Amino acid sequence: MFRILFYRPEIPGNTGNAIRLCANTGCELHLVEPLGFNFDSAHLRRAGLDYHDLASVVIHPDLAHAWQRLLPANVYAFSTQGYRLHSDIHYANGDVLLFGPESVGLPHEVQHAPEVTERVGLPMLPTSRSLNLSNSTAITVYEAWRQLGYAGSH
Repeated sequence: MFRILFYRPEIPGNTGNAIRLCANTGCELHLVEPLGFNFDSAHLRRAGLDYHDLASVVIHPDLAHAWQRLLPANVYAFSTQGYRLHSDIHYANGDVLLFGPESVGLPHEVQHAPEVTERVGLPMLPTSRSLNLSNSTAITVYEAWRQLGYAGSH
């Protein structure tokens, strides 16, 4: 399935929601430190409910370690500056879906890292600044999974 990569996530509820998303879709969740919370956070537990044991979550001390674990693969960096729509990408099993911290998004140097295959955006009204991290992730995962015929679902 897909590998979701959160670069320095800050809000425990968003990561908890992503854990639940991964448990329900078969995706892996990879987190790059530093995290803006710890795994004992009540918000993280509440959002993830009892799905923590059903999801694969890996914490990496930095982006270099994440690349070592995840590559080779297509890496799609999601950003408000992405020039291709998420629905125009042809996803493949094992692709990495990279998202940045809630307060600032992906830093320029991460979006333009040589490991990144393409920068991708989600459509929004011109008056909007950004979407919530867990919502953006869910929209993307379900589009990617749809393209694979919802493989493994019932």
